[in-house]
Amino acid sequence: MTKADLVDEIAQRTGLTKKDVADTVDEFLEAVSRALMEGKHIEIRGFGTFKVKDRKPRTARNPRTGDAVHVPPRKVPVFKVSKELKDRVAALTHGPTSAPQAHTTSV
Repeated sequence: MTKADLVDEIAQRTGLTKKDVADTVDEFLEAVSRALMEGKHIEIRGFGTFKVKDRKPRTARNPRTGDAVHVPPRKVPVFKVSKELKDRVAALTHGPTSAPQAHTTSV
């Protein structure tokens, strides 16, 4: 799903214009970006958490030459999905309950 697809779906469901929805989606994404650049984390209950993690410096290998390459420390944005959303997605695959049911037989 692209941003345009998302805008179309929200516009259809809400009755808002595509322009208004596109502006809102753009502002939301910009707000998330600004917060991450300031080192803040964003928690959206029932959806997930966006935050910035520190990556330590390390030595990697160039796959073509095998030479060692120093990778400096850096900050990377990460997203952690909420348990609620994870369970909702899992239910699509495993049905309403993900725990196997015990089978009983009567004689």
